[in-house]
This record gives sequence, C-alpha cells and structure tokens, in this order.
Amino acid sequence: MTADSLKQHLRRTLRRDLWLTLTPALLLIGVAFAAAFHFIKPAPPKTLVLAMSQDEGGFRYYARKYQDFLARHDIKLELRSTKGSIENVALLADESSGVDVAFVQSGTVAGETAGNVVSLGSLSYVPLWVFYRGEPLEDVRQLKGRKVAVGPEGSGTRALAITLLKANGIDEAPTELMPLEREAAIEQLKQGTVDAIFLISPAESPAIHRLAAVPGIRLLSFTRGAAYARRFPYLSRLVLPRGVFNLASDVPAEDVVVIAPTANLVARDSLHPALAYLLMRAASEVHGKAGLLDGAAEFPAPRETGFPLSDEAKRYYEAGVPLLQRYLPFWAANLVDRLWVMLVPIIAVVVPLFRAVPAVYQWRMRSRIVRWYARLKEIEIQLDENPGQQMLEDMLKRLEEAEREVNRIPMPLAYAENLYFFREHIEVVRRRLIRRLSGGRDGADAHAHSASA
Repeated sequence: MTADSLKQHLRRTLRRDLWLTLTPALLLIGVAFAAAFHFIKPAPPKTLVLAMSQDEGGFRYYARKYQDFLARHDIKLELRSTKGSIENVALLADESSGVDVAFVQSGTVAGETAGNVVSLGSLSYVPLWVFYRGEPLEDVRQLKGRKVAVGPEGSGTRALAITLLKANGIDEAPTELMPLEREAAIEQLKQGTVDAIFLISPAESPAIHRLAAVPGIRLLSFTRGAAYARRFPYLSRLVLPRGVFNLASDVPAEDVVVIAPTANLVARDSLHPALAYLLMRAASEVHGKAGLLDGAAEFPAPRETGFPLSDEAKRYYEAGVPLLQRYLPFWAANLVDRLWVMLVPIIAVVVPLFRAVPAVYQWRMRSRIVRWYARLKEIEIQLDENPGQQMLEDMLKRLEEAEREVNRIPMPLAYAENLYFFREHIEVVRRRLIRRLSGGRDGADAHAHSASA
C-alpha cells in the first residue's frame, strides 16, 4: 500500500469512526427536540376579528382605541358590525364565523348557552338610561300601557329592557314595545310619538348629554336601584351627581340613580394566550382612567359577566402583565415564551452529550490499541516460563507482527500518544527477548535469581 493510499484509508476510517460515534448522539438529540416541538405553542395570528354593535354601549369608540393599541404591536384588528350582544355571542359560539373576540353587555345571555366562550373581564359601566315624557316616574313599572322603544332584536339593550319589564309584570300588551334603533328612538321621543326609550351607553356619551338637556324629556331615577342590583348580580347601582353633564345649565337638575350592566370583553376559548394578554393590556390602557361613573383603575376587572373567566385573565388580574411582556416587545416576548421549552432538551440531552461524545470517541480510539496489550501480556507471561530458543524466536516474530499491525491503526493526531506509549512498551519486551536470545538474563530474570540466592 502506497503512502497516498494509506493516507486516504486513514481519513476514511477516521470519518467512519467519527460518524459512528456522532450518529447515535444526533439521533437522540433529534428525538428530544422533536418531542419538545410537540409542546411548543404556535405563533399567534397577525389578525383578530372583533364583533361589536355600533349603537350599543359605546363599543364603536372602544373598538377604535383597541385597533390603535394592537396596531402598535403589529396586530391587525378587524371590526365586524352586528345588531348587538346576543348576535356577538352567537358568532363566538360558531366556530366557522371567524370571530375571535367581542364586546358584550353583561346579562344579555347566560354563559352556559355558549360553552366555548370565556370572559377576559369587565371594561366599564354602561348604564341603562330611561328617558320619558310626561309626569315624573319612580320606576319602570309605571311604563305599563305606554309606547316604549326597547331597542332592536338581538341587542343587549332590548334583552335588559325585556328582563326588567317582565320582572315588574309588564308584558307587551297593553304596553307597546317598539324595536327601534337608537337614532330613530331618540327622534321619535323628541317628536312625542313614543312615551319612553331605553338606551345603554356610557355616561360620557354626547348623545346622552344632549338628550338629558331637551325640554320636556325626563331621565328616570331608579328609586329601587338597590333591589335591581340585588336581584340581578350583573347590574350595579350608581348615582349620577347633579349637574355632572353640564354644570352651567345644571343638567341633570338632581342626583339620578341609574342601574348599569358592564361592557365586557369575551373571547373564544381557543384564543391564543399571547393575544389574550395583549388584549387585556389594551383594556387596561383604554379603560383604566377615571370617568363620570368609573373610578381610576377600577376597570378592567374580573366582575360577573355570565361567562367563566379565562385562565389568562385570572393570572393577569392576580399578577399583572407577564414578565416577558413587561420588558420585551410583544413579538420578542412571544418568541421567547414559545422557545423556552427548547431548554429542556438542551439541558437534559445536549449538555450531557457534549461531555459523553468525546469520552466515547476517546474510548473507541484507545480500544484499538488496548486489545493489542493482551498479546503483549501473553508474550511476557510466556517469557517468564523460560522458553527455548525456538520459542523465543517465535515470540519475537509475534511481537514484531503486533508492532506492524499497530502502526497501521488509523489514529487522529490528538490520540497519537497512545501509539507511542504502546511502542515504548513493545520496546521493553523486545529488549528482554533479545537478551534471552543472546544468552543473557533480562532484568526480571536477574532480579528473580538474586532473590532465590
């Protein structure tokens, strides 16, 4: 075998040994990472669809604020207009609707009718305003027999109005319940074609302020507000202070007791956790300030909504913004949160293998020489048995043959010292054999002879 062919053979052998050592380790790492990938959360979608009614609860105004907040984090919020809260819940319950989140008025539908819908929290009070014409009234029960606009079918306004009227024993006959839209109801009240209207809107709504200042139109004060709040847990009794709408004109002219459901953010239970936290951060920014009826930092809050609170919402209200989202951009926090599980195979598999693979490779290299030590030891044992001349010559041939075979062993330079150590040991045995063949005693024999003397 020429020198070049020997070098090529050496390289091929070393590559083969290296891959024989690395392949099991790489397979183990691959299995570990594949198992870890199974538990990695998918990336959140870049688009969310929010269902909301433009004429209910000031939701249109809120929706624009949410759009601006999410856009700063590269999330597009698409708005889908609906007739009201009942339709919003129906869209969330329908997996094929494409709706992810919705603004819903509390008390409009029971949570058990939509098992896949969860609450992210209450956002603000949205009082029920009852405007009417005629003599002062103390309660909605005095609307019996009149023409009352209670909102269109499917709206949260209509659902709450019907609930309160029925609780007071008022049915559609002789009372005429008219399914009018907000603007149409306000216009007909001004013209006197209806006797009363139900509206649900934030206290900051300009339309409410203007209507409260119209001569001949009164705002109902719920004298039994505490009873309504006790009977219906999703309602709160609030007091609208005198003159709060317009101090100069003293509107309203007296304290007014209102009852208020809450505006709520609800979502499908499959909503990505990262987006759920981002939406609640948006809610804190949009709804955290004080209003005419809301205290500072009073909302968002985990109030009664008729839907179970999501796991993310529970953690948010208990501990606040997740740690990563406090200090990293949304995309970076989400990436780290998704990939942290990759630390498991790195710590449990890769790190130990970094130590084990070199040791295994070193063992493979040493094992090629170690087995020749057995032949060397065999020759030494036979040498101690005082063999004859012919056997000594045979032993020397076997020793030289072992040396030639060892010299052909492919060995990386980093482990070549093992070859040289073996050659030194061969040389020690060779010197003993040569002394025996020349008729002298080797060091081991001389020592044994002196001990016997």
